[in-house]
Amino acid sequence: MAEVYIKEKGAFISADGLYRYSLWRLWDTSKPAVLFIGLNPSTADATDDDPTIRRCLGFARSWGFGSLYMGNLFAFRATDPMALYEAADPVGPDNDKWLLELSANCQKAVFAWGAKGQLMGRDKTLTSAFPEAYCIRRTKEGHPSHPLYLKADLRLIRY
Repeated sequence: MAEVYIKEKGAFISADGLYRYSLWRLWDTSKPAVLFIGLNPSTADATDDDPTIRRCLGFARSWGFGSLYMGNLFAFRATDPMALYEAADPVGPDNDKWLLELSANCQKAVFAWGAKGQLMGRDKTLTSAFPEAYCIRRTKEGHPSHPLYLKADLRLIRY
């Protein structure tokens, strides 16, 4: 798919840099927005994308969306998800508020956290909060697949 010009990029990161509560990329505001809910944020920020964000952008564009919002089960920023088990507060004090605000701006919510979402029961919390959610694919265990290594031609399915 051809590269699309991103008209607006942004992110809300806590003052101490420990938490990223939201990230957004807008390219066509005449089209609906999609919210991806991943496991935890890595290195992407207001200006730079990481591989997962680039992959989510590709899916969002191919499905006809004009904006992408990214939230996570855990707002704690880490390149290794195992760091969530060591963090004092991996969810983040404002994460649930941000997820609800982000969802209000989006036509669909897509679960994309992979197999580690069970920590602190976060997968169940979000499944209850977003009963109409979608995913790209489910793992053998029934978790929503992480988008990074999925085939580009997959369509959304109900979670």
